[in-house]
Amino acid sequence: MSVTMDDVKYMANLARLQLTEHEAKGLVKDMNEILEYMDLLGQIDSSGVAPLEHVSDNEARFRSDQALPPIDHEKALKNAPDADKDYFRVPRVID
Repeated sequence: MSVTMDDVKYMANLARLQLTEHEAKGLVKDMNEILEYMDLLGQIDSSGVAPLEHVSDNEARFRSDQALPPIDHEKALKNAPDADKDYFRVPRVID
């Protein structure tokens, strides 16, 4: 299977994307390279490989979960761009 210019234009229309001719040609090339790589991966015999939930050992990368004392109120507001004595102030988003 290969991706044609018509396929890219059809997908761009579905996604409501406006692509230049140069961008569309680049996507045709990129998508065909992706499909070729997927075909290559499909040729690999993976029958003896156990399925993975993650590609790395996550246990070695995360710190242990431990409760810490809460941050002081004044220290939390210290670097706020705008705050009163008790709260962060943020721009109004709802009228």
